[in-house]
Amino acid sequence: MKQKFFCAAVPLVMLAVSAALSVFVYRLPQPVREPLPVLMYHHMVPDGQDCNDMTVTPGKFRADLETVLAMGYTPVLPRELAAGDALPEKPILITFDDGYRSNYDLVYPILQEYGVKACISIIVLMPDLPTDNFCTWNQLREMTASGLVEIGSHSYRLHNLGGDGGNFESGGANGVERRPNESDADFQTRVLDDIQLSHDRIAEELGGVTCFAYPFGCSDPDAKALVDELFPVTLMTTPKCADLAKGLHDLPRFTVTMKTNLEKLLR
Repeated sequence: MKQKFFCAAVPLVMLAVSAALSVFVYRLPQPVREPLPVLMYHHMVPDGQDCNDMTVTPGKFRADLETVLAMGYTPVLPRELAAGDALPEKPILITFDDGYRSNYDLVYPILQEYGVKACISIIVLMPDLPTDNFCTWNQLREMTASGLVEIGSHSYRLHNLGGDGGNFESGGANGVERRPNESDADFQTRVLDDIQLSHDRIAEELGGVTCFAYPFGCSDPDAKALVDELFPVTLMTTPKCADLAKGLHDLPRFTVTMKTNLEKLLR
């Protein structure tokens, strides 16, 4: 699904965050190592099939993992960052957005083959629906139990679903962004309640959740307080390495496509 690299935030009055929210206490990884590359993938299609900027093939992903490992990187998970323990010498975070069924059918077997970890941030509505195109809760539970996959939130249904087909709307309010003239009550119902529900559903089904990937990489000051309260790690789409000395929220990520020269990017 199409994303935008950054969204300028308009200063707005912050909405109060409920005192009933659970607080996840975390520390920065010790020692802090920087920079941290964060890779962003989405969908995977069989080798030989045409790809766009949101898709890669198993062959490409295998080649990327070979590059990552050959360069001495060790894939880690968001929960390991949030735990505050010492990281490996060269950590890297591999992420997938949306929760496509291909993440289970094609990505997961490759992660098992290489013993590599990755985070999949799901559109939480999808496993609650009878759909064949996205992972089911049973599949997400299986991947979580392996220890190789961590499931994060990509909102419950704030990914421009419906008439927009999940795509970025130029000039519109995307993801968690506030609509023009939207009242506090409407924003609470449409956005903040959605974020809370996404957190609660994953916690209910999988036992907990650490990471939130902003749909389209778009934040909003009226949503950020709640997102940061609920999720120790949050992900954006700005293409640069993350500086962990600045914290674990709003980590930038590199989009990886079939055309990405990963060795050049990581150097």
